[in-house]
Amino acid sequence: MDNNTTSCGTPRDGPFVLKWFEDNMDEDTDMSKVMGFSSFGGTKKKARTFDLDSILEQTRKTAQERSRKVFEEREAARGSDSSDDERMPPPPPRPRPGPQPSTSSASQKPAADSDSDDSDSSDEAMIGPPLPPPQKTEAGTEPEEEFIGPPMPPRDSDEDSDDDDEEEDPLDKRIPASHEITLEHGNKTVSALALDPSGSRLITGGYDYDIRFWDFAAMDASLQSFRTIQPCECHNIRSLAYTITGDMILIAAGNSQAKVYDRDGFEVLECSKGDQYLQDMAKTKGHVASLNSACWHPRTKGLFLTCSDDSTVRIWDVESEGKKHKTAFKARSQQGRKTGVTSCGFSRDGKLIVGGCEDGSIQIWDANLNVHTKFLQRTAHQNGAGITCVSFSYDNRALLSRGGDDTMKLWDIRSFKRPLNVATKLQCFYPMTDCTFSPDDKMVVTGTQVKKGEGNGKLVFLDRETFRTVDEIELQDTGVVRCLWHYRLNQIIVGCSNGKTKVFYDPNKSHKGAKQCVVKTKRSMKQVETVVHEQILTPHALPIFRENRRGRMAWKQLVKDRSDPLRSHRPDLPVSGAGAGGRLGATGSTLSSYISRTIAPNIIDDSNPRESILRHAKEAEENPVYLGHVYKITQPDPKLAEKTLEQEIDEQEAKEKDTTPAWKKLKLA
Repeated sequence: MDNNTTSCGTPRDGPFVLKWFEDNMDEDTDMSKVMGFSSFGGTKKKARTFDLDSILEQTRKTAQERSRKVFEEREAARGSDSSDDERMPPPPPRPRPGPQPSTSSASQKPAADSDSDDSDSSDEAMIGPPLPPPQKTEAGTEPEEEFIGPPMPPRDSDEDSDDDDEEEDPLDKRIPASHEITLEHGNKTVSALALDPSGSRLITGGYDYDIRFWDFAAMDASLQSFRTIQPCECHNIRSLAYTITGDMILIAAGNSQAKVYDRDGFEVLECSKGDQYLQDMAKTKGHVASLNSACWHPRTKGLFLTCSDDSTVRIWDVESEGKKHKTAFKARSQQGRKTGVTSCGFSRDGKLIVGGCEDGSIQIWDANLNVHTKFLQRTAHQNGAGITCVSFSYDNRALLSRGGDDTMKLWDIRSFKRPLNVATKLQCFYPMTDCTFSPDDKMVVTGTQVKKGEGNGKLVFLDRETFRTVDEIELQDTGVVRCLWHYRLNQIIVGCSNGKTKVFYDPNKSHKGAKQCVVKTKRSMKQVETVVHEQILTPHALPIFRENRRGRMAWKQLVKDRSDPLRSHRPDLPVSGAGAGGRLGATGSTLSSYISRTIAPNIIDDSNPRESILRHAKEAEENPVYLGHVYKITQPDPKLAEKTLEQEIDEQEAKEKDTTPAWKKLKLA
C-alpha cells in the first residue's frame, strides 16, 4: 500500500477522482467496461414523497370504519330492538403515539416488485393494537356497554369475603385482647412506658426510679429485661418517649431537667435548669419546677416538648445540647396568674401544641407563634383536678382529654366551645393516667384505678362516635395507669399500679411484638457456666507444704519439721491469760508486772545500800535543804512583822470569847 491510498484501498484525493470521471465519462460510455458494474442504483426510480396530513386522515377514517363494523356486529348478535340510527356509535379510538405506518394513494394496488411491498396497505387492515375480546357476564351474555381500557383483573372470591367480613366485624371484635403476657417491672407503680416505631423494643419506668429495657425479638418465655438504668437518682419517672426514628429516648422525671438517652441506655444530653428567682419564665434557660410530661416532634427529628409546674411549655433541640430552650409558651389562668401544665403534646402534623393545665383548661398554641393561644377552653375539666392526658386523633381533627375529675371528653378542634362526647365515672388517682385512640380512629381507650383492696381496675374501650362502652377488661387487684395501642403491632400495652406491665395481643390480628417471645422456650443454664468460675484450693499442694518423697523415711523428717516452729511456720499460740494485742503473759497484764518481768531482772547492783545513803549525811547536816527546810532559801525576810504568830492566835481567841454587841462597843468608844 502506497502513501496515496487509505487502509481501505481507496484514493485519498477524492476530488481529483470525481474530476477525472466528469472529464472522461459521458452518457454513452459503458460503465461496465470502466468500473466493472452496470450502475450505482440499478434502474432509475423516482423518490417517493409522503403527505403527513393525508396519512393521518386515512388512518382516522379506517379506525372509524373498523369501530362501526365491530359495533354493528355486537348489536346484531345481541338482537337489540333499537336501530343503529337511534344509537350513537362509540367514539373512535385515539391513534397511538409513535411512528405510524406510511400509506399513499399510489400504494392501493399490489405491485409485483419486491421493493414496493412495504408500501402496500388495505382499508380493511387493523390500525393499532387489536381490540380486546368482548367481556361476558356470568349468564353468558355480553355487557350492555363497550369496555373502555384494559380488562379488569379477576377478583379473588376469598379476598372479597375477607374484606366483607372485616367491614362487618363489630368494634368489640377488633380489640386484640384474646391473649396476654405479663412483664415484671418491680414492686411499685409503672408510671411511664414507650414503644419504638418498629415495635421491637419496649421501655418501662416507675415510682422505683428505674427504667427497664425489653426486647421482644431477643426475649424468651422467661420474659426478662436485658437492661436497667436509674437516670434521675431519687426522682420517679413520669414520661418516656421514642423518637420517630427510634434511636433516642426522652425521659421526664420529678426533677426540672429532662434527659435524652440513646437506644442502648447511654446519656446524650441533659437540659439546663432555669433561674428560679426570675419572674418571667420565658427569660430562664429551662424549667424551674418538676416536669410532668414530654414528647417528641412527630415530623422533625431532634425537637421535643416538655411541660412543668412552672406554668411553661418549652421546645428543645438536641443539636443545641440542652443549653437553652428554643421556644417557651406560658400558660395563664383566667385571672392572669400562673398555672401548672400537667400534660402536653403535638398534633399529628406538628403544627399545634396542646397543654392541659391544673385549673382544668386546655390551651392550644400555634407552634410558630407563642404570644397567645390559638384555641382556648377554660372549663374543659374541673378546676383544681388537673388534666392527666391530652391526645390528638390520627385524622388530626379531634382531641381527647382525661381529667382528674373522673371524666374523659372528646373535642372537635373546629368547634372548641363544647365537647362532642363525655364519659363519666372513670376513677382516676394518678396524675399521668392515659387516654388514646385506636389505630383506626374508631375507638378511644383509657384506664381506671381503684384503692387497694376495693376492687379491680379496668381497661375501658369506648365508641368514638357515641361514647358507648364497647368492651371492658378487668385487671385483678390493680389499676390501669398507662395504656398504649401500637398502630403497627396492633397490640395494647398496659402499665399497672402493682408494678407489672401487661401486653394484650391476638395471634390472628397482631404482628410480631409479644408473639415473637412467647413461642420461645426458656433457655436452660449450661453446666459449664456454673463450673467455670469455681476454684478448688489445696493448701498442702503449695511448695512450702509439699512433702518430700525421695527417701523412704520421709515421714520421720516431716514429723521433725512439724515440731520445729521455724520450719513449720507455726503461728503464735493464743494468749491464755489477760491481754491480746500486746500479748502480755499469763502472770499479769499491768505495767508493773511487765517491768518486773522484763526490765527489773536485767538491773544488777552489787553496792551496799547503807553506804549509799550515809554518804549524803554530812552534807545534809551542813546544808539542810533537802530535809525539813526545803523553802529556807526562798523564804521571805520577816522584818516587817510586828506580832508573832503566837500573839495573833491569842487575839483571835479573845475576839471569839467577847459577846459584847457592836453598837455598844461604838457607844463606849
